[in-house]
Formats: sequence, C-alpha cells, structure tokens
Amino acid sequence: MTEQFIKNEQLNFIEKQIAIIKDSSNKNLPKTVLTAVIDLANAKILDLFPQASLEQQELLDITKWHTKEEYERYIEQLTACLLPFPKITEQQLKKLFPKQKKLRLPDLSTIDHNKLTFLSWNDLKSNKKVIIYDLEGTLVGTEGKMTPTSKKNICSFCNCFGEVAYFSTVTKEKRPKNADYYKAIGNLICTDSNECNKNITNTEYLREFLKTAEGRFY
Repeated sequence: MTEQFIKNEQLNFIEKQIAIIKDSSNKNLPKTVLTAVIDLANAKILDLFPQASLEQQELLDITKWHTKEEYERYIEQLTACLLPFPKITEQQLKKLFPKQKKLRLPDLSTIDHNKLTFLSWNDLKSNKKVIIYDLEGTLVGTEGKMTPTSKKNICSFCNCFGEVAYFSTVTKEKRPKNADYYKAIGNLICTDSNECNKNITNTEYLREFLKTAEGRFY
C-alpha cells in the first residue's frame, strides 16, 4: 500500500523545481552548473520533509532522473503519495458557520480532495468567498467579502500573478471590555481558488491569515 505523506503544496513545489531543472537543461549550461542546479533542487525538496524515512527520501530523490519521461513518471509516483484534504460533510460545514443560515454550499461530491491545500468556493450572489483549512489538526473556516480589482496582481496565498480580488473578513477576536469591538483583515487573493491550489507552494501566509481570522495568537 502506498504511503500518503505529501501535501498538495509540497507536490506543487516539487513540480516547480522540475520546471527549473528543465529550463536549465535547455540552456546548454556546463555539466557542472547543471549538476549544481539539480543538487540544489533536490536539497530543497528533501528540506520539505525533515521527518522522511529512508524509503521516502529514496522516492523523493530527483537526481536519478534526466529525461522528460522520467520526470513525468517521478511526478506520477509522488502523486500516488498525496495526502488528501480531510473529507468534510455539509453538516460539518454548517457547524463552522453557525451564524450563516443562508450559507450556499458547493457540491462536495465533485471536489478532488487530493489536489487541495485549502477548500474554498465563491458565492456569486452575495459576492463572498468561503475558505476552509486544516489548521493545527482542526478544520477552521472563514468567509468574507470579495471586492474585484481591475488589474491582475500577486496573490498573497500562492504568490503568483493572476486574476485577484480583495478578500476581507471580520476576525473572531473579542475584547471583554468592549462588546462592540471588531477587527477586519484582508488582502489580495486569487479569484479562482482552484488555480490558487494548483500554484501554492508555501502555506505560511495562509496559516497566519487564518490564525488571525480565528483570533489565535501563538
């Protein structure tokens, strides 16, 4: 049985390292330089998995491959090791948003959980976006307003250039001595969360954003 130990964003990172290697190979670089590029890519990949077993390290080792076909087989092998996003039911989604009685839910049966770093969908009628993420082993959710922008820009989650909107949400932070206190946060993120999930290679900003939205400070 194939062990699942690779997250979606980690596989995205690995694919980008392969793209760098392929690009370098097409530039007719000296062999020593190309070897250095491959070794650096391999080191970066292994750094993503500090707890990897020897068997997993062997599977991740990219230095053994050289052709387009070999890289494709390599990605196929790693894809079989993807950790799927936790399965979630409509009832669980509703519990994450107890105050949102009219929350519009997606068809969960059509979602490929293997290709998700976070679950998200747009509610076009209310012009809102919902984001679900496994934060510290607990599913958390936030929903906020999407304000369209007239120009493409950098998404703060995946750090890629594309169609973005300004996502703003009110955090769950409370002030005991001020019942009217609220704090809103926001940033530019991909309008299409499927594209964001295809491109994201690091969850640091996403995690910090959701911690703040949840009112967590640790």
